[in-house]
Amino acid sequence: MSSAWVLPDHVADVLPSEARLIEELRRHFLDAARSYGYELVAPPLIEHLESLLSGTGTHLDLQTFKLVDQLSGRTLGVRADTTPQVARIDAHLLNRSGVCRLCYCGPVLHTRPERPYATREPMQLGAELYGHLGLEADLEVLELALSGLHVAQCQGVLVDFGHAQVLSGLLDGVGLEPAALNALHQAVALKDARGLEQVCQESQLPVSLTQALVALVHLHGTTEVLTQAQRAFAAWPKVLEAIAQLEWLVSHLNVPVSIDLAHASGYAYYSGVRFAIYVQGANDVLVRGGRYDQVGAVFGRARPAVGFSLDLKALVDVVPKRPRRAAIRAPWGEDAQLRLAVSDLRASGETVVCMLPGAASKLDEFECDRELRQVSGAWSVVVL
Repeated sequence: MSSAWVLPDHVADVLPSEARLIEELRRHFLDAARSYGYELVAPPLIEHLESLLSGTGTHLDLQTFKLVDQLSGRTLGVRADTTPQVARIDAHLLNRSGVCRLCYCGPVLHTRPERPYATREPMQLGAELYGHLGLEADLEVLELALSGLHVAQCQGVLVDFGHAQVLSGLLDGVGLEPAALNALHQAVALKDARGLEQVCQESQLPVSLTQALVALVHLHGTTEVLTQAQRAFAAWPKVLEAIAQLEWLVSHLNVPVSIDLAHASGYAYYSGVRFAIYVQGANDVLVRGGRYDQVGAVFGRARPAVGFSLDLKALVDVVPKRPRRAAIRAPWGEDAQLRLAVSDLRASGETVVCMLPGAASKLDEFECDRELRQVSGAWSVVVL
């Protein structure tokens, strides 16, 4: 029999220092979002399953814990992603015309970890901008994400760009069976040129399109890729438009950038520019975002939408460790002047740790570098 205190796999307690850092990062990001005009929303942790999974793919369904509501008997889901909930809020509860900026932060729950050693209970933070189709919205969301990472003191930031319209533009007007289309997407995602050629041959695609698709899987690297893509896809106006959008965004950033036009993950979700942000020390993507104009369609309001999200628990693993907070050690006592001195110090922003009678205090988060002592009849702070 397992011990009662053993937690499920990939679920862990968050201990003092890490919990405090998560909270500080949450405040930094939400304060940054507020400075851009984003309003905070807090969707519920559970919803009726059909609402929670409306318009989402099979992956999110498999990642969602299900349970039965003891009040109604209906099936509920514990959210695995907050973005669809925010889209519902924009579409039904706010229903504003024009631009709507929303941000959020809260736990989500996954049935399986997304990658080795990942938690099944991420602390998801994100921002969404609704109601603007222009690249200015994409740039604002991206700058907000980078601003938060800068405040968090992340090093080695790299933005990797892709665009959903590249592959969809190449396949525009091409009728493929679902199985063939899925095989083609998989070959592109794996950058499997030989497998891609086989799919194209079996689907009897034109030679020019086959050559363009094979060229696509090699178009990843520095911004020079965009110049190469202009030559390779000169016959596809929609693809050239996507490349021009990426060039515009890249020209407005002052951080290192890479391009991966063959990035096909989320092809059924993203509708335009997509980005992934890597930082020094992270083993995987830290921030994911992009444009997904159809996210509100299932709620009866398909309008432009762009946003990003990240896991604060993953962010904590890569930001510089914070020093322990300086604190003042004070004796416990009923002396009125002592109690007033402690109260005044706390009101001024100091951390005062009272030593309770007969017990020592062990602190991970604070370092008592000063002490409150009675000197010449008055309570004074003395440096240790």
